[in-house]
Amino acid sequence: QVQLVESGGGLVQAGGSLRLSCAASGRTFSSYAMGWFRQAPGKERAFVATISSSGGRTYYADSVKGRFTISRDNAKNTVYLQMNSLKPEDTAVYSCAARYYSGSSIYIGGVWDYWGQGTQVTVSS
Repeated sequence: QVQLVESGGGLVQAGGSLRLSCAASGRTFSSYAMGWFRQAPGKERAFVATISSSGGRTYYADSVKGRFTISRDNAKNTVYLQMNSLKPEDTAVYSCAARYYSGSSIYIGGVWDYWGQGTQVTVSS
């Protein structure tokens, strides 16, 4: 069982930055691929970014490429999402997810094993 707790959300002006954190419980964090997703009001949940279990590979949605950076610290059981140059359309509840997928490959499938409760990010214009 893995529990995920996000933090770092808040209100920021357009062009600003935020860093989200997702702290995971359990001793096998380094065996899980991690992802960030977001859900805006009235819209379906959308993929944002994913990182391999080792942290060596990342993959981003086109809408955030070049502005967001996903990273992880396996010693701290934490995955991060650095968000720069934020836009009003980035406003959403951001959630992290974990998928048991050890190794150096990226996981870009649609099935994730565990989800956090989400943190609100609001970008004002």
